[in-house]
Amino acid sequence: MLLSSLHNPWYISELHILLRLLLALLLGGLVGFEREQSKHAAGLRTNILVCLGSCLLMLLSMYGFSAFVDEPNVRVDPARLAAAVITGIGFLGAGTILFTGKSITGLTTAASLWVVSAIGLAVGAGFYFASAVTTIMVLVTLWAFNKLEKRYISAKKEHLLKIKINHYSQAMLEINSLLVERKIVMRKMLLEECEDDGKGAEKGEQIILQFYITLPKSEALLVLLDKIKHLEGVRWVSSE
Repeated sequence: MLLSSLHNPWYISELHILLRLLLALLLGGLVGFEREQSKHAAGLRTNILVCLGSCLLMLLSMYGFSAFVDEPNVRVDPARLAAAVITGIGFLGAGTILFTGKSITGLTTAASLWVVSAIGLAVGAGFYFASAVTTIMVLVTLWAFNKLEKRYISAKKEHLLKIKINHYSQAMLEINSLLVERKIVMRKMLLEECEDDGKGAEKGEQIILQFYITLPKSEALLVLLDKIKHLEGVRWVSSE
């Protein structure tokens, strides 16, 4: 009887359930630890809970309804709850995505939650090798590729500069000379006349200058903003 139970695809022992849940905790914790070190919203506990919950739901989907397998009017589909997990995790991931101005943050964290849920489902289904390899690949993607991205891609990121200057000053020529001297690429320039900060001033007394710049690797944005701020005729400068 015991031997037949062990070969039954609808049966799993308590020991194997415990091992799968512990493995889900470990793999989810590895990804969560990396996210926690990077100070992201979904950190260690969040990733562990997602992976554990996905694993439990997969176990429930596969083995929780084994008593009804032999019923003539019941059809057991182990993939049904798994599909619901993949859909439901989208709502949790959406909570980590933030839209601020013209930038969107949290997409990588949301994607990591989605992958962690898939890892949990794989562990629950018994795909230990696939779940372990996927966890390693996720860690390499989040850690190693992040280093490469900061070194080779982030340096080419565009910044939007907004500068308010006096209309009849030489600030515009000095700003242009400063950017050319530091080999900073500038594009999409926009000039907009505005009212002065003082009372009773007429429109056109000051100009808001907007343009996008790409900094060289050796150039620091804060240093550039400080130099522009101290130019004669510059009222304020901001960056996005």
